[in-house]
Amino acid sequence: MQTHLSQYERETIINFNEGEQMASIFTYNKFWQRHLEKRLGLKPVFDNGCGAREYEILKKRIRPPRAPIKLSAQARAKRSEKMRELHRNGHFGSKTLIAIRKSARQKGNEGKTIGNYPLTHSKN
Repeated sequence: MQTHLSQYERETIINFNEGEQMASIFTYNKFWQRHLEKRLGLKPVFDNGCGAREYEILKKRIRPPRAPIKLSAQARAKRSEKMRELHRNGHFGSKTLIAIRKSARQKGNEGKTIGNYPLTHSKN
């Protein structure tokens, strides 16, 4: 039974307290549900029949949010060179290259390369 809830009503709630070791995650979000089930191997403890599922997970497995990494221009250039070197040595698989190309397209880096490989490729 699928009900039509607004995006505002389709919540993800992570709930835990100091007295228990377990946390509960209640979510309508399909990405979170797939991640919890396929990547973490969790089974839902509750399914409301309207698209939401609830999971239980050890509280210690939940990480607090991190601040974004701020790199100087020099550090960014150093990381970029490291990535080029890794790519030249064959440490990137095709899935990684596809993800890098997709990211480059989204950021407007048309025509740039990593090592010998273009970030974007033509469909010709």
